[in-house]
Amino acid sequence: MAQQAVQKNTLYVGGLAEEVNEAILHAAFIPFGDIKDVKTPLDQATQKHRSFGFVTFLEKEDASTAMDNMDGAELYGRVLTVNYALPERIKGGEQGWAAHPIWADADTWFERQQQEEEMQRIQAENRAAMEAAEELHRKKMAQEREGEKEDETEIKDDPMARAEAEVLKQNS
Repeated sequence: MAQQAVQKNTLYVGGLAEEVNEAILHAAFIPFGDIKDVKTPLDQATQKHRSFGFVTFLEKEDASTAMDNMDGAELYGRVLTVNYALPERIKGGEQGWAAHPIWADADTWFERQQQEEEMQRIQAENRAAMEAAEELHRKKMAQEREGEKEDETEIKDDPMARAEAEVLKQNS
């Protein structure tokens, strides 16, 4: 799987205490620069955040400064883990795949299958072309070797060629 691009202005903030809400998270990070968005995804069952959140700054530099200062810092008695956030991997945002019908991915699945089959077909064609080229090369090499043998037999059958070959041997 390809390496996912890091979002340099969005920070993942892990290790949040239960009492920390989006307003408190916003207040903790605002000293480092203008904040565009604060999210603390909720657990659907408990309706409480899952001890992590995301803080998106307007400027990448502010996010970098906030990360340097807040990673390992304490908030409500808990040590924070702060790093750059990875983009969401699942369709449907916070609700995730469970909120989608099972057939929601069917179109992209068929597209991926077709792309896979196309790639396999192209690879098979390339293999066949390579094998044909190698076979052609082998035949050509064999013909050249046959040609060399024919040249030797021509010398044996042709008296002039034999005489020239003997003169060349004597001169060398």
